[in-house]
Amino acid sequence: MKNKKKNFFNLSNGITGLMILFIITMLIVPGVKSSVIQGLMNIGLFQPDISDNQENKTLVDNSVAFKGQDGETISLNDLKSKVVFINFWATWCPPCIAEMPAINKMKQHFKDDNNVVILMVDADNNLKKSVQFMKRKKYDLSVFLPATSIPENMFQSSLPTTLVIDKKGQIVFKHEGAADYKNQKFIDFMDKLRKE
Repeated sequence: MKNKKKNFFNLSNGITGLMILFIITMLIVPGVKSSVIQGLMNIGLFQPDISDNQENKTLVDNSVAFKGQDGETISLNDLKSKVVFINFWATWCPPCIAEMPAINKMKQHFKDDNNVVILMVDADNNLKKSVQFMKRKKYDLSVFLPATSIPENMFQSSLPTTLVIDKKGQIVFKHEGAADYKNQKFIDFMDKLRKE
């Protein structure tokens, strides 16, 4: 009888128990899941795939508009001749939170360039909560809300969804899910678009 008790409390069962506890914690605590995703980004996973997106260029509806945290409304028509990075996100979304430091770092790379615009669009339409989130995390990212309906070729409700629109008003990049936008390949992609 003693041998059976000893076998139950062996190393293998202990590791299995810890793994189950970790998975349950990831499901219950969003911060744990976003931290795991950030760690995976740092080792090279979750890289944005730029090559696949180049062939599927579609024009955007220039009447699409967003309302900023300062109350100003800006349309895609106002942003013609600029490279526009749009990220649809929510404060409750772990993958959205996980990619936020990378987006913030990418923004720092282009902070002095008026030809690159970064729009962080809160899919929940809760401007106050989103602005508080950005302040609490010390991100230099402006929050916007949709001021018009968003066409399906831009956003279909999957969070996070990221688009890059070139100076001609074409969607040249679209990605659903978290990605590491501070990676050099993506920065070079944005630089190339900016110089076109």
